[in-house]
Amino acid sequence: MKEPTTQDSPPQIRELVKAEYAKTASKLLEGKASSSSCCNSNGCCESADPISSELYADSDAAIVPKGALEASLGCGNPTALAQLSEGEVVLDLGSGGGIDVLLSARRVGPNGFVYGLDMTEEMLALAERHKAESGLTNVEFLKGHLEDIPLPDASVDVVISNCVINLSGDKPKALAEAFRVLRPGGRFAVSDMLVEGELSDEAKNDVKLLAGCIAGAVSPQEYADLLAGAGFTGISIEVTRRLVLPDGATCCEDLVETGDSPSDAGVAVLSAFLRASKPSDPL
Repeated sequence: MKEPTTQDSPPQIRELVKAEYAKTASKLLEGKASSSSCCNSNGCCESADPISSELYADSDAAIVPKGALEASLGCGNPTALAQLSEGEVVLDLGSGGGIDVLLSARRVGPNGFVYGLDMTEEMLALAERHKAESGLTNVEFLKGHLEDIPLPDASVDVVISNCVINLSGDKPKALAEAFRVLRPGGRFAVSDMLVEGELSDEAKNDVKLLAGCIAGAVSPQEYADLLAGAGFTGISIEVTRRLVLPDGATCCEDLVETGDSPSDAGVAVLSAFLRASKPSDPL
């Protein structure tokens, strides 16, 4: 299943990704799927997902609806990364089934608030179901795009995201929007996919690898440069998993974990924590 020139056509990327994630959400809404991963969104993984396995502690899993955990399609746990505090306002970019929104809402407490942003109606419906099951009221799910966030300037304290920004066909715009909605001194705390090495043109245009959070990933240096270009400071990148995508592979289950060392076997696919801040207003 290939679509040529997707990398040069952000709207086309958006529609391809939206269709793939809508399929996953529809199955979950119907109770037909229980496997969760960024990889499994494209339906090719039958074995344990090397990207998304064992991301949430048992204590986190115990305080969210089971369906929210099953719907998680991430590559990390940004709610732990962000070190959220009571009373903060949080925005989750690409909130999916809502697990990170619900975990964040419990961390910021009743005096805080959490927005979840997603472009897929089916995912929003799934998230609303999980919100109702959780009983939380300090949560709102919004329909929209990373590149055009429907919130005012300087309206949130923390932006989180879980393996979603790599899916954007216009990453500079998405990061500029994250910067815009953050208050001065606000924090960017994201889990995302990165790559080391050059993906082939075929891999970059493969729908499965696009939806699987690989084909749209950029290098650590490029991501850092994009964050700096948007105005962020205090940028840090912490690689948490390193895998190799063999040449010619078109499915996430072909990924092979390599530990901390680079490999010559193919393109290295990295799960990473990315942190940055919006500078405070000058005194």
